[in-house]
Amino acid sequence: MSEVIVTARRNEERDYSANMPAVGLQRTADFVLQEVTVSGDTRDKEHREAEIYDMIKGAIATAAHSGVQLAYGDHTVEALTLGSYRDLTLQADRRPDSEKVSFFVKAPLSATMDARAAQAKITAFVKLVKPVGRAQIEQSDDMTLSVVAPDKYRGAIADVIAVDAKAIAARLGDGYAVEIEGLNRPVEWARSGLSDVLLYIPYRLVIVPKR
Repeated sequence: MSEVIVTARRNEERDYSANMPAVGLQRTADFVLQEVTVSGDTRDKEHREAEIYDMIKGAIATAAHSGVQLAYGDHTVEALTLGSYRDLTLQADRRPDSEKVSFFVKAPLSATMDARAAQAKITAFVKLVKPVGRAQIEQSDDMTLSVVAPDKYRGAIADVIAVDAKAIAARLGDGYAVEIEGLNRPVEWARSGLSDVLLYIPYRLVIVPKR
């Protein structure tokens, strides 16, 4: 039941994959993710780190009644809680005697909550987080999406592929058939719109003459 981060836009050439088929399952993502960074420049290292971590604790408490969640991770997402926030590693910031740490704020998508509304909710949350000492929080301009347990959509993806294969076979006429290869491969994903993702299996559709 891993939650995966979806970063690639399907229509961007630099994110093009030769394995991405034309057919897949397009659906609304589960969450909007916005990266935020807590930084501090108190000169004393011990006090500086205490302020940063205390501000993260405050953010966790604020998230509980703001309709958002906190998370961290590079490719898969884990909940950021009072039991895990100390797992975040502080990094050197641009200035001397300053450190920072980044994580995600998540807002769920639904029929009544699109990506713009979710992003507005995240922005409102960030404004509610109170600074601690010289620590402060900033959100990035980049918004991304996530999908929970993409493999559970394997059957639905296979259904879409089968419908497309049958339609192509019908257009080719009685002399040809189609074969599908690669349906045993893992589900992959790409962003396909503001709030949508494309879930797909990198299959191959092969046209063969009937014997």
